[in-house]
Order: sequence, then C-alpha cells, then structure tokens
Amino acid sequence: MGKEEAQKFNLCVKAALKKKALDLIALEIKEISFFADYFIICSGSSSRQVQAIASSIEIDLKKEGIYSLGIEGFNEGEWILLDYNEGIIHVFYQPLREFYELERLWADAPRVEIKDESKELDKKESL
Repeated sequence: MGKEEAQKFNLCVKAALKKKALDLIALEIKEISFFADYFIICSGSSSRQVQAIASSIEIDLKKEGIYSLGIEGFNEGEWILLDYNEGIIHVFYQPLREFYELERLWADAPRVEIKDESKELDKKESL
C-alpha cells in the first residue's frame, strides 16, 4: 500500500471505529480483483448505526479532501457501499452481513492487520 492509500485506509478504519463499528476486517484484493485494492468490511447493530458509520467515514475523508466516487444504499441503512477507487468500504447491518458472507466469497484474499484502536478512542472521547 502506498503512503496516500495507507492514509486513506487508516482514516476509514478510525472513522468506523469511532462510531463503534463491529467486526471490522480488511481484505487485500488487488491480486485477485481488477476494480479495487482492498475492502474494508464492518457492521452495525441497527440501520441508524450503519448510517452513522458510513457518514463518519465520508465526513472524515472529506475533511482531508478525499471524496468518494459513489455511495450506495445509504437511505436503507442495511448495506452501504462507499467507493473510494482503490478502497471499497462495506458497512452492513449485522444480520445482512451474516447472510451475504463477503468474507467467505473473498476467502482467497489475504486479511490486512488492523490495530484495534477502539479502546484508545473511547479514552479520548471521555476526556
């Protein structure tokens, strides 16, 4: 991952965790896909939380001058896809994530290690 791509990736992860995204994983798909380099997949326990996670990602990236190519599914809040060219972010309502099992469909893709900063974020927000 290049420096700009890594920055974008980290911003997405932090923005999702800030809104308490569940089961966040990342898959490196550049070797098995022509349309993106990585997926970030996470869940929310309600459609409102799913929308909040997607909004957080979009807002935090816009602050850095990074704009999505498209966002699908926001109004429904069950599966929101944010397209940031080399990175595709999937934010699921948990039961839908279990139904579609993207991780299983992309089982050949290596997982990208993500440091769980959610505890650190919780501490900062409570100050």
